[in-house]
Amino acid sequence: MGGRHVHSARRLLEGALDGPSDVQDGPDEEGVVRAAREVVTELGAPERLLPLVRELAEGAGDPSGCALLSYRHVLGFDKLLLIDGGPRHMLRAHVWHPGSGAREDIHNHRSPLASCVVRGALGMELYEPADPAAGGGIAASWYRESLSGEEGDWHLEPAGRARLRLTQTARYAAGSGYALPSYALHRAWCASTGPTVTLFLETGSGRRRYTDVFTGADTHAAEVTKKPLEVRDYLAELTALADLIGRTP
Repeated sequence: MGGRHVHSARRLLEGALDGPSDVQDGPDEEGVVRAAREVVTELGAPERLLPLVRELAEGAGDPSGCALLSYRHVLGFDKLLLIDGGPRHMLRAHVWHPGSGAREDIHNHRSPLASCVVRGALGMELYEPADPAAGGGIAASWYRESLSGEEGDWHLEPAGRARLRLTQTARYAAGSGYALPSYALHRAWCASTGPTVTLFLETGSGRRRYTDVFTGADTHAAEVTKKPLEVRDYLAELTALADLIGRTP
């Protein structure tokens, strides 16, 4: 079942991101990053996002399909898939909960991404590989993460040790955002006393097979299982998300 706001968002995403495959799959990701940043900024405006989420909460779009790809992340935030554009793009809402103290592992992505903060604030750190011979930086265990099984559970394969250097720390308040190429190493966390909501756009049909994950822990679970939401729970989460977006800051 469709809806006016769902159709409008789909048209915007398709018009901006569904170009020829060689545009998105080539080594130069700058154009995709710019397009993703513009789209997520437009769709993340509360006057645009709120009616979209309300429409989805009423059953528009593909609730059964999106619920299968929505889950509570082990690092303290919820992923709610709003629009599934197949291999070209996926638009999600991330709800970050304060007080968990959890920060993501340092990681990159399979394809370019863009995100904007709708409510609250998000902390972000960027990293780059450091020369082990030069000293400095932080020591980390390196894993290659891929998806396995029908549910797309995370499979992590040890890839050795690494050293990383912190290059930037930022705090993104509501109304701001960022876009990153697939290879950018980063981690994020909730940086507000209340819930933080971000709109997250994953792009690109030429996704890499795996992502790089770096953790300070000596060991990491080899498999991390995703637990998708039931449709009724997914719709209830969308209703709660709409209430959160619509509140006066």
